[in-house]
Amino acid sequence: MTTTQVRPTGVERTFGQDEIIVTKTDPRGIITYANDVFLRVSALTEDEALGSPHSVIRHPDMPRAIFKLLWDTLEQRQEMFAYVQNLALDGAHYWVFAHVTPTVDVTGQVVGYHSNRRTPDASPVAAVTGLYAELRAEEQRHAGARQAVAASVALLERKLVERGQTYEEFVWELTNTANP
Repeated sequence: MTTTQVRPTGVERTFGQDEIIVTKTDPRGIITYANDVFLRVSALTEDEALGSPHSVIRHPDMPRAIFKLLWDTLEQRQEMFAYVQNLALDGAHYWVFAHVTPTVDVTGQVVGYHSNRRTPDASPVAAVTGLYAELRAEEQRHAGARQAVAASVALLERKLVERGQTYEEFVWELTNTANP
């Protein structure tokens, strides 16, 4: 995989309502499987994708707090649903409604993660865009990565407490409002 940093172009890419992006990773988040929809939308070849960290498609506008929440949730062997903006290798961005689950072997050991992503409706994306911008702004107020993530997580937790919801409840409220 190339080490040059991809710069967002502002071009939004979409994929079909009937299509599902699928990837699998090892326990460290290294891609071990990517379907053709992922490869097309992310503008990666199979050779570029396999063996790369899943963060290869991380968009700089995504707050670190959401990924911390994702990894903390997966570490507890729970699934997570989230709205995520990704960055394709050619600089285009695309939004997904992601469902990420741990994969366990017959002994109960986590051997990786499985993620299915669908194209999201516009209204949940608009709702999370504002929240994510606030979280990113909080992160940018801190020089160190750990402090930035901690401050962003604390802000996310305060926002959710104000709403009287968990992140999962927030996501499902947005999803159900968009798909009554």
